[in-house]
Amino acid sequence: MSCLITLREKGLKLTPQRRLILDVIHDYGGHLTAEQILEYVQARVPGVNKSTVYRTLELLTELGCVFKSELGDRFIYHHAEEGHHHHLVCRGCGKSIDCDEDLFSPVKKAVEEKYGFRVDFKHMVSNGLCSDCQRGS
Repeated sequence: MSCLITLREKGLKLTPQRRLILDVIHDYGGHLTAEQILEYVQARVPGVNKSTVYRTLELLTELGCVFKSELGDRFIYHHAEEGHHHHLVCRGCGKSIDCDEDLFSPVKKAVEEKYGFRVDFKHMVSNGLCSDCQRGS
């Protein structure tokens, strides 16, 4: 697990709480809100404090073990090892649609060519309106 190596390099330990939070994110497929992670963690170990979960999520995000992305009006967390992927989020109904990484390859190339800036599209969220909301359904 690369997160274990990252923790050790920073002089930190993989505490039971950190392990539990990483396990929850992995077991439930990621893309969980902090509230959902807290709920799953407390279902496994009832005494875990809410602030411990939130602090741990922030630490794991800072270390690059977990990605934190704004998805509409909330933040979601997922394992950094999941690779690159992107979401289209509807402003109308809140629906989230996963889309392929290669869809944004032309944008990445254009930015690099025009600005000389290497874009890191690990996890991108684009907001707009889904086809149902455009039709007024």
